[in-house]
Amino acid sequence: MAERIGFIGVGLMGHGMAKNLIEKGFAVTVMGHRNRAPVDDLVGRGAGEGTSLSELARTSDIVFLCVTGSPQVEALIYGGGNGAEDGLIAGAHDGLVVVDCSTAEPASTLRIAADLTAAGAALVDAPLTRTPVEAEQGRLNTLVGADDAVLARIRPALEAFCENIFHVGPTGAGHQVKLLNNFLALGTASLIAEVLTAGARASVDLDKFYQVISAGGANSNMFQMVVPKALEGDLTGLKFALGNARKDLSYYRRWTEGLGLNGLLGDAVHQLLAQACHLGLAEKFVPSLLEAQETLHGIEVVRRR
Repeated sequence: MAERIGFIGVGLMGHGMAKNLIEKGFAVTVMGHRNRAPVDDLVGRGAGEGTSLSELARTSDIVFLCVTGSPQVEALIYGGGNGAEDGLIAGAHDGLVVVDCSTAEPASTLRIAADLTAAGAALVDAPLTRTPVEAEQGRLNTLVGADDAVLARIRPALEAFCENIFHVGPTGAGHQVKLLNNFLALGTASLIAEVLTAGARASVDLDKFYQVISAGGANSNMFQMVVPKALEGDLTGLKFALGNARKDLSYYRRWTEGLGLNGLLGDAVHQLLAQACHLGLAEKFVPSLLEAQETLHGIEVVRRR
């Protein structure tokens, strides 16, 4: 518990992560957030509050980042409009470990890792799966890209908010596996939205359809997260914003293009997500792909309460 923890990004996921670190006895300093409620709550639980990225790095042994994606991570590492002196790298020191829990582009991750190594620090990519509910419960999954020694050092901190810690390879591997995971999850959600729309257009009894799929090989955790709630008018079965989903698929497409793959299905899923965002649904959750289908086809799929 001697490790001093800095934490940046105490939003839907980050609040629960930081809360569990505090409750497990770690000394935690959080950075201010545009939404003061989670910051004030964590300070009330015993966290300190930082005001300078470079100072946070200097006074921490481990800094967790839980932000949207690569542009935000790069701004935190290198600094914003006021220059690099505002970034974490300006306060980097021997032994500092920066743990990036975002979903980010692997090429950016490797570039940041090289720059932090040159400054005496280390980068670990540890993107997350599951939802804010599990974050509050301390039951997230994390996909870690790191060498064995660094992972062993940060494992006690990860265990404060994770139920499962998957060591998937060296630095960069965590973000690669996360992009694969998110494409599979979002691709499944896209299939679900289209199949329910086709069923509704054909006047299929969707409750009966749900029973059929639930008993067969096409069933999945994603199907069970989305469909039963959607059929009752609740589009919160997967609390992940469509805007973030679109971002993740754009990362996946660029990454697979760099691997020399044609990525036809990735392109199609990205287009569906982009279409939903263009319809004004970017702040809504992934099950609102059904709302996009309703708008595009002029039919009702989701029962309105």
